Amino acid sequence: MNTDGRRRNPYELTDESPVYVISVAAQLSGLHPQTLRQYDRLGLVSPDRTAGRGRRYSARDIELLRTVQQLSQDEGINLAGIKRIIELENQVAALQARVAELSAAVDGAARAMQQREAQVHASYRRDLVPYQDVQQTSALVVWRPKRSAD
Repeated sequence: MNTDGRRRNPYELTDESPVYVISVAAQLSGLHPQTLRQYDRLGLVSPDRTAGRGRRYSARDIELLRTVQQLSQDEGINLAGIKRIIELENQVAALQARVAELSAAVDGAARAMQQREAQVHASYRRDLVPYQDVQQTSALVVWRPKRSAD
């Protein structure tokens, strides 16, 4: 299913579709196939596998291979550090997705509460007058009985 709840066409290619064999993935990423195998063994980039255990890389995997190469070559980060960076980035993405999910749930609950509140207000009887508390004053009223004429 897609994020919008519809079923996805199983033949539709996405960034996640495992379509590239290791030689093509190596060529697209600019790395040697043995480097791709090493990254797979280390858990840096783990492609999908066919029934015969052949590796199949997706466009996202190839982008990740390029990122690993850039971090290693340009930034001088060792492979253990790169693995940790990838893990943390995946964790951040998962947390962001969860925050978006919870935010949508809160928004939905707030809308439902406002609708219920509006229903309650709409159900009030209009012939009733709301009670208003009378303000107490400090005025003093003196009552004097009338004097009878004796």
